[in-house]
Amino acid sequence: MPVNLSAPVAAQLLPVTGVSLGIAEAGIKRPGRKDLLVVKLEDGATVAGVFTTNRFCAAPVTVAKTHLAAGKGIRALVVNTGNANAGTGEQGMAAARSTCAELAKLLGCAPEQVLPYSTGVIMEPLPVDKIVAGMPQAIANLKADNWFDASQAIMTTDIVAKAVSKQVQIGGKTVTVTGISKGSGMIHPNMATMLGYIATDAAIAQPLLQQMVSEAANRSFNCITVDGDTSTNDALMLIATGKSGVTIDAANRAAMQAVITEVATVLAQAIVRDGEGATKFITIKVEGGKDEAECKKIGYAIAHSPLVKTAFFASDPNLGRILAAIGYAGVGDLDVATLKLYLDDVLVAENGGRAASYREDDGQRVMKQSDITIRVVLNRGAVNATLWTCDFSYDYVKINASYRS
Repeated sequence: MPVNLSAPVAAQLLPVTGVSLGIAEAGIKRPGRKDLLVVKLEDGATVAGVFTTNRFCAAPVTVAKTHLAAGKGIRALVVNTGNANAGTGEQGMAAARSTCAELAKLLGCAPEQVLPYSTGVIMEPLPVDKIVAGMPQAIANLKADNWFDASQAIMTTDIVAKAVSKQVQIGGKTVTVTGISKGSGMIHPNMATMLGYIATDAAIAQPLLQQMVSEAANRSFNCITVDGDTSTNDALMLIATGKSGVTIDAANRAAMQAVITEVATVLAQAIVRDGEGATKFITIKVEGGKDEAECKKIGYAIAHSPLVKTAFFASDPNLGRILAAIGYAGVGDLDVATLKLYLDDVLVAENGGRAASYREDDGQRVMKQSDITIRVVLNRGAVNATLWTCDFSYDYVKINASYRS
């Protein structure tokens, strides 16, 4: 079960004026589940995004990036689950373009004004006919307050849907930010299989919007990892409709950036809490580094270690595994004699070895918790970094062994 994560409450998800969402059961992988989402945007909305860096990126990623670069104004997004349309060559590219063209016909816009997204099994042909057949149902279902159903429609191995809304006062007016995401496994930064969609009714010019989504991603989705596998399909999109009457510029950007990053962080952490088979949510804080790069190197070495992750699953304070991960992280001039390692409030290691005050019972107490913080104090600079990960359980293997069935 997810770690201290509850399903979103539909009534708490706030509509964003200028955005409507519709879902359908297209039977892409199996019948009887929501697996197709259409997001319609009113004219004048700006859209920006960050995408996976995997060189085997999926066809919809390539098409979405191309359509964004065309600058014709995005009017719709279409998302399918059950099939990733990745590793599908030119056939996959044609399928992604065809999906955009068919939705464009129904909505009365150009194909380049539609962005496609897919998630699911890799190297399987996209069932375009099923997606196209489901589009009228999704369009008929278009509603501004459909964020809850939309969060369910983009799930794959997720157990819990992920969605959140926040509001902020800017210039005496209320600005709304609502977002959804999906992801549970194949999660690793740049981007982390995850999809995320955040919308606001503020007016934000596209160049600034791109800067803001990149910053939000770097502070949230690019700080999570479940299993160290960077997906072929990841995307985080930020939509600004301008319907609130508030325009974001240099003077008020900080307040807007803060709420967008907050929404992104809630969604990103929810992915880790719902990590495939997860039983522990682990915060890794690396403090006192020379730069962010070395802090993240050390953080990810800990987060990606199967030995560390399985020890946490077993609640076994075999904490030498953390020291080993710090040591092989690739920080060549690291002086291990000056760093300190904490497990929550417990000092575990200092002066190059086990802390004199450390007791196994203290480590055991923390390891039994469902939320745990690992804190590494490097004492070699002023830069900090925070990452989030989870443990590895028996269920992670079971889920991924039967993923295609």
